[in-house]
Amino acid sequence: MTAALFTATPLAVNVLDAQSLLSAFGVLGVGVVLFAETGLLIGFFLPGDSLLFTAGLLCTGSADRGLKLSLGPLLIAAAVGALAGAQFGYLLGRKAGGALLARSGSARLHEGAERAEQLLERYGYAKAIVLARFIPVVRTVLNPVAGALRVPVRTFTVWQVAGGLVWCVGLILGGYALGSSVPNVDRYLLPLVALIVAISLTPLAAEVYRSRKGANGARG
Repeated sequence: MTAALFTATPLAVNVLDAQSLLSAFGVLGVGVVLFAETGLLIGFFLPGDSLLFTAGLLCTGSADRGLKLSLGPLLIAAAVGALAGAQFGYLLGRKAGGALLARSGSARLHEGAERAEQLLERYGYAKAIVLARFIPVVRTVLNPVAGALRVPVRTFTVWQVAGGLVWCVGLILGGYALGSSVPNVDRYLLPLVALIVAISLTPLAAEVYRSRKGANGARG
């Protein structure tokens, strides 16, 4: 029986595919992936948005994929992973400074670091920390950047918790609500995930528009 269990378990996991990660690791994997994506620079490529939305969808049992997750444990695992990861990334940046990014040869990471610094400068600590949660790559690098720039610990903690909960709980409940109300919604999973990611960028787009409008008004 033990041999059968090991044989049935897939050995290959596509870390870029939310369904593959959930099938292999379930709820525990969500927490681990979110910790890696928000706390470790090597996790910048992980699919946080699509993972959360897909996990919420799978809690309804409406997706015909042989996998059903429990909503309560999922919410807890996601929150712990997202919040602990961000705090770890901040402490790592506070201790190591800019050396972490300097050692990386990834162009995407360096671009993300530049965007993170721009967010902190343009919108201030509170808005930048919350907005960064909804931007892939930036949500990975902003935490160590904030630590390296000596953002006050209390300020960072309060706003990363607020932004982290809105991000992970919101996407999970969005997937859960949609899966509960739309039959066979998994047939449209890919376009739905793309839509959710686009919607998650709305706060940033609104802030950029407001900032540019204000700058143009000041010039006039």
